[in-house]
Amino acid sequence: MELLYANDQHPDTLFSLKILAWARLEDGTTQALVPWLRDLVTASALSDPLNGRWEGYRLPDSDYLFRDAPEHKVQELDAALRFFGKPGDHSRQEIPDTIGTHAVFSQDEFETLSLMEVVSWRVHGDGTPQAMVADEAAVTQTPVLPGDASLVAAEQQEGFRYFFQHGIANRLKEHDPEALAAIAMLAARY
Repeated sequence: MELLYANDQHPDTLFSLKILAWARLEDGTTQALVPWLRDLVTASALSDPLNGRWEGYRLPDSDYLFRDAPEHKVQELDAALRFFGKPGDHSRQEIPDTIGTHAVFSQDEFETLSLMEVVSWRVHGDGTPQAMVADEAAVTQTPVLPGDASLVAAEQQEGFRYFFQHGIANRLKEHDPEALAAIAMLAARY
């Protein structure tokens, strides 16, 4: 499933993002989670410099559009809550990143970029998420899997800037002019 969003620069276009996971919020609602700019955000919290906003969800390769979380995802989270209980302050989960998220780093105001694949997302008991990337100097086994001792939080590394899904990350690796222009715009705004 994908999240759909729109922005003011392209008012007649819907853009899509792959959904990382579904979450039960404190108010009891269930929403999709997506890596967005510098954070892992819920669908309703999605916003961007062009007044981007969440519009709904879709099932790829179909005309099926919807606004509420699918019932099977709600039931899945209900079952997990019944089985595991509510997370405590000292508990944490590690969710594999199955959507190709990359962390973008730059230590020289975007003159050069470094991209690293996000291996997993560590979610602490208080709901704080961290994108986990491999510290290449600490890798002793491959493949690097969720929970590996070589994983470090991307957001805590020097030069961390943004998250992008694999499509944009690949375009950046290829030096695509549109993708580089988007990075330049973000660099100017943040």
